[in-house]
Amino acid sequence: MDMIRVEPRCRVLIDNDWAGDPDGLVALAHHALSPANRIVGITSSLTNPMFGSPRGMAQKGADLAAGLLRALKRPEVPAMHAGPDTPFTGQPRDNPAARAIADAAAAGGELPLILVCAGPLTNVADALLLDPAVASSLTLAWVGGAAANGEEYNYFTDPAAAGFVLGNEELAVWQFPAETYRQVVAPVAELDHAFRESGAAGAWLWELFNSLEVPDFVKFGPLWCLGDSAPLVVTGLDDATSTYTETCTQPSRRTYTSVDTRLIMADFLAKLRLQQ
Repeated sequence: MDMIRVEPRCRVLIDNDWAGDPDGLVALAHHALSPANRIVGITSSLTNPMFGSPRGMAQKGADLAAGLLRALKRPEVPAMHAGPDTPFTGQPRDNPAARAIADAAAAGGELPLILVCAGPLTNVADALLLDPAVASSLTLAWVGGAAANGEEYNYFTDPAAAGFVLGNEELAVWQFPAETYRQVVAPVAELDHAFRESGAAGAWLWELFNSLEVPDFVKFGPLWCLGDSAPLVVTGLDDATSTYTETCTQPSRRTYTSVDTRLIMADFLAKLRLQQ
């Protein structure tokens, strides 16, 4: 039996540091399994030095994302495009990731285009510098920053890129700051059980979580933050049960203050089991 019909509501570009924290790959799986959004491009960015030398990590991330989509049996999803392994320089860089974002923005379409970035804004900054028209062609949904002072992990990985992107007055930005994305948590036991019961894709994710290399100071507890999944409320789901403040409408500037964690997690786990 096919899944109950759901109409697509947006096109999505997805950018992340896929070789970093694995919550990005959980979010990618969720987007790939969601008929309400149509993926038109995937790009991979540099990782924070806490994961070791960034050299080669953007390409490693692209390879990881491609491996997950193969496990999900999603051959229709576009190819991966890796960005540079160095932070934003303020100078034009015509790299594959920036070019993929610019090309997707220029392609147009009937559905609105949302660029979901849940990592540093390096590739987004390079795309805006490469083609300034990108700013008026899409909405950026960014997992990053903090409501109090704008500084957190994704921000600090490339603060120059964050400053350049967020300072673009023509770009619509829907921000999911740390205070909000850290609300998206799941019990480790629930994830473990779901991955074990979800075929090849679940096994792939289970192995990823259990082979993650992290610094010695990182200690795992009974909950796992899946903050990169927060933008699903504006792509594959709906934000009717979430809240945000809006400071501008042209272009749209929103800061999400809460997201429906149970909606996100229930939808993801159900879709993961149904895809077998």
